[in-house]
Amino acid sequence: MRTAASGVRAIRMPFEVSSWRRGSALRVIGPCLLLLLALLAFPRVARSDTSPGALVGAEAMPGALEGAQAVRVVYWSTSPSGEPVKVSGVIISPVGEPPAGGRPVVAWAHPTTGVVSHCAPSLASGFFGSVQGLGEMLQKGFVVTATDYPGLGTLEVHPYLVGESEARAVIDSVRAARGLAGTHAGDRFSVWGHSQGGHAALFTGIIAARYAPELKLVGVAAAAPATDLATLMSDDMGTSGGNNVTAMTLWSWSRVYGAPLDAVVTAQAEPVVDHLAGLCLESLSDAFSRLGPTEGLKKGFLKIDNLADREPWRRLLAENSPGPLPAHIPVFLAQGASDPLVRPSITEAYRDRLCKAGNRVDFVLLAKVGHLFIARDTAADAVAWMAARFAGQPAPDNCAQH
Repeated sequence: MRTAASGVRAIRMPFEVSSWRRGSALRVIGPCLLLLLALLAFPRVARSDTSPGALVGAEAMPGALEGAQAVRVVYWSTSPSGEPVKVSGVIISPVGEPPAGGRPVVAWAHPTTGVVSHCAPSLASGFFGSVQGLGEMLQKGFVVTATDYPGLGTLEVHPYLVGESEARAVIDSVRAARGLAGTHAGDRFSVWGHSQGGHAALFTGIIAARYAPELKLVGVAAAAPATDLATLMSDDMGTSGGNNVTAMTLWSWSRVYGAPLDAVVTAQAEPVVDHLAGLCLESLSDAFSRLGPTEGLKKGFLKIDNLADREPWRRLLAENSPGPLPAHIPVFLAQGASDPLVRPSITEAYRDRLCKAGNRVDFVLLAKVGHLFIARDTAADAVAWMAARFAGQPAPDNCAQH
């Protein structure tokens, strides 16, 4: 097995490398048991410290890019109710001598992969390819953290599109990297996310100074972020993507907040929502597996036309829609002009709010690009933008052009 970062003990897993992947073992023993075995196999690092970012366990992860080392970790974060919660993720760092002051950190916030434990990106066979711009970031000497968010990779309920929960997990992944021997992570970080991850990135910008005053956030980069949730779900209702996002959100929020599902979902749709909640969304095969159940929602899904017309959904949609960031934080914002899920008009409206609030915004709109590929197609630009922020260069601003 590849050696872990200095100070982290590498232990051969009882079910070998395939245990980290959603393959034949998953189909045989089931995702929940596989996940439990993975968690039990972690070497424990600190049993008593439950402060945000403190490491619970760490294990060398095979498959890292050449010249880098990867460690799958479990660390402490803060739940929506303010209690300590375990979160899993991956920390990837270059090998070799670090610069004075430590390496800059980029916290990657992943797009939607599902709402149940076995849908954690760190458990997927294609994990390293899913982190957009990973190679470029490592070449520039950045440490890259990739949180799974709470409830993905651990046994809690995943607070899907719960902004502050996502942001805490993102920030605490940076703290975890700083506590992991061999990474040499410094106190400056940027966040880069797509879709749900863009939502997490924006909330990171909102809470970073309050939640982690010891860290310095130099910039926020987001591709097709979920912003105005009420409009997003209303505009997309009836579409395949929209019905999936709404179903996962309702399923999660009914458990996280106790919001009554049966108040807004028809009786015939509730089993479909439960079924969709158990499916992951990380590959084309995953997408195909959701087609049949999603089609069932077209026969009758919601009891109301707009979730924002009913409490507590109105309040929750508003609370989990990101507002403007502190004016001193620069933002890279990318959007595909052909995105049918996060529509350009929604992202453009959010851009205008940032500009009005005084943020320096570098807005990129790509023609003929949809939701799936916007992060891939703008990753090089996002990485270059973040590198310039770490170098202390003035942030570009094209607000006046819109």
